[in-house]
Amino acid sequence: MPGTNRQIRLAARPVGEVKSEDWSLAEEPVREPGEGEFAGRTRYVSLDPAMRGWLDDRPSYLPPVGLGEVMRAGSVIEVTASRHPGYQPGDFVVGTFGVQEHAVSDGRGTLKVDPALAPLSTYLGALGMPGMTAYFGLLDVGALQEGETVVVSGAAGAVGTIVGQIAKVKGCRVVGIAGGADKCAMLTEELGFDAAIDYRSEDVRKALREHAPDGIDVYFDNVGGDILDAALTRLAMRARVVVCGAISQYNSESGVQGPSNYLSLLVRRARMEGFVVFDYAKRYGEAALELAGWIGEGRIKVKEHVVRGGVEDFPATLQMLFRGENTGKLVLELQ
Repeated sequence: MPGTNRQIRLAARPVGEVKSEDWSLAEEPVREPGEGEFAGRTRYVSLDPAMRGWLDDRPSYLPPVGLGEVMRAGSVIEVTASRHPGYQPGDFVVGTFGVQEHAVSDGRGTLKVDPALAPLSTYLGALGMPGMTAYFGLLDVGALQEGETVVVSGAAGAVGTIVGQIAKVKGCRVVGIAGGADKCAMLTEELGFDAAIDYRSEDVRKALREHAPDGIDVYFDNVGGDILDAALTRLAMRARVVVCGAISQYNSESGVQGPSNYLSLLVRRARMEGFVVFDYAKRYGEAALELAGWIGEGRIKVKEHVVRGGVEDFPATLQMLFRGENTGKLVLELQ
């Protein structure tokens, strides 16, 4: 298997916003698979807000990406050579293969997928980690009940679009918070949200009073910061706050801003709980089956933002997440 494998590696720990000089473009020979391994060419790379946390050298649910290491990322590869009994050339496989053009794997932590059932990119989005995150975060951590009012921040992102649509499937009122009139229109006109709040042009607290007059039963938080604080002022009795992420805080150079309105949890007898989707790994099949059914029935629409380019486009594409430039799942399709 001759050729060169181009990779994006972490060159420096970023301070605040991730910069171009924090990355290096490296090359190494494409490696042949050994006994019990398969090799493949990367077709799609997943870009996720959690990536920013993986770059910091601090304790977390996963070890940080090491300096000089290939950037961690979920991706879809097409098998090109195999000495593994479970994989053959032409198979498509999802796994954490990193930001590189070619990968070799022993199959652990990977899943063979069928492009005839769904587009390959969807296995990194609605049928991948974002879909799993939305499903278990809302239904298990959020303990959603029919007829409740759900508010989701980052509603036009990979997780938020699915959270809101699952809540509608379950018979709930759904309010999304997103940045920009176009994203808000997409939420209500395409995805069936009952209301959308543009945090860039609206007073979020005032809008929440209008759109959730009886309070918020489940607040699914993807952004943290001021929007989390605003939602805490509108909690219904026994509300659940699901802490999925805090993208507004990830590039902060002065530390994470905590919620000043946390005593609302006491007053409303509410709970605030964080979760990591990997804890539900044994149940991914259950979620994927139900999500695929809803997608097939047209009850959930998949929103994806696909950027076409090379591995060298990864740094700039990642920044789209933190500038709010993507709608739905952000994916880099390698050309």
